[in-house]
Amino acid sequence: MKYTDLKIQTQREAPNNARTEGFAFLVRAGYLTRESEILPLGKEALARLESLSNDPSFSTVVDLPRLVSEQAVFFPMATGNLEVAHCPSCKYTELLDMAKFKKSPLPREEERPLEKVLTPDCNTIESLANFLGLPKEKTAKALMYTRKEDGKFVFVAVRGDMQLSEAKLEYIIGEIQPADAEAIARSGAVAGYASPIGLNEALILVDDLIPRSQNLAAGANEAGYHLLNTNYPRDYSAEIVEDLVMAKAGDACSNCGNPLEVVSAIPLGTRFGLYYENWLLALAETYHDEKGLTLPKSAAPFDVYLMHVPGKQMDTRAEAEKIYNQLQNAGISVLFDDRDERAGVKFNDADLIGCPIRVTVGEKALQNGMVELKPRKEKENKLVPLEKIIEEL
Repeated sequence: MKYTDLKIQTQREAPNNARTEGFAFLVRAGYLTRESEILPLGKEALARLESLSNDPSFSTVVDLPRLVSEQAVFFPMATGNLEVAHCPSCKYTELLDMAKFKKSPLPREEERPLEKVLTPDCNTIESLANFLGLPKEKTAKALMYTRKEDGKFVFVAVRGDMQLSEAKLEYIIGEIQPADAEAIARSGAVAGYASPIGLNEALILVDDLIPRSQNLAAGANEAGYHLLNTNYPRDYSAEIVEDLVMAKAGDACSNCGNPLEVVSAIPLGTRFGLYYENWLLALAETYHDEKGLTLPKSAAPFDVYLMHVPGKQMDTRAEAEKIYNQLQNAGISVLFDDRDERAGVKFNDADLIGCPIRVTVGEKALQNGMVELKPRKEKENKLVPLEKIIEEL
């Protein structure tokens, strides 16, 4: 492919919206626009990746740091749009809002009688715990929704120190939305002071830690009041008892018990397919230096960056055309910089674009039957006889 056919426009400066070095180099090298639109050079790169993905060993051939779950593959990246729970010890990986972890129940207690207490202005777990002088893990948190499918009122109870995972909840019962004031009132609950005790026509779910936690403070379904010493199943029952809460960094891995990490990431693919644009971004994040991209041969859009330096006595472009055709006929993919630009401009653009090898056709070397060959990540180039170019490549 010729440089001018692809209409590549490189940039000397990083775009001001670049949040990562990899993205900045993809824009500067002409793979993407600053709005992340794919340019012709980027399309060549994506086509190469798609072609490679037909090989079962694709994910190992395109060598990247990866986090692998049963359902998906992720690339860790500080600005990633996903949060992933990952165990460095056993490699367990899952989207954070679906991750499992080992829960720690409090020491077993004898169940004490229910006690209704006045709790003015305590409509949050924090204010309730502070008012009663209790740790948050000795409270029960109420969350109320309506199931979209049938309008069913849904009441969820989790321990006060835990965070509900709506993803886990929706996986179990279907799509939900926050309950409105009318639905809450109809159930007999009172927002800010709610519990599952005595509700009407509600689908009740409790996190599986609730039955292992005794004497929790929970709402009395009366404004300004809470109940001490609520216990499951003595005081209320639930249709569903399941894992409903979000893991966090430091929680014990459900497989091996070691601490989980929370990692920002982007998805590279699921069992339904690969996200080639994310693979390209991941490659750029992994393979670059201060001059530009340093893509590995396995994943670069072209194996060779071929360029000529205009000569005074010889037609170096014509000689470069011959080499271009020769390499193509040998099955070597080539990006031929056919512009009549200064050598320095071409060298800079070659470094930006990041093909594994640069071949330079210059007058001085040609006069001796040679061309210059330089691997992208090496400092020195070497002279190669014209008849041995393919052998060297």
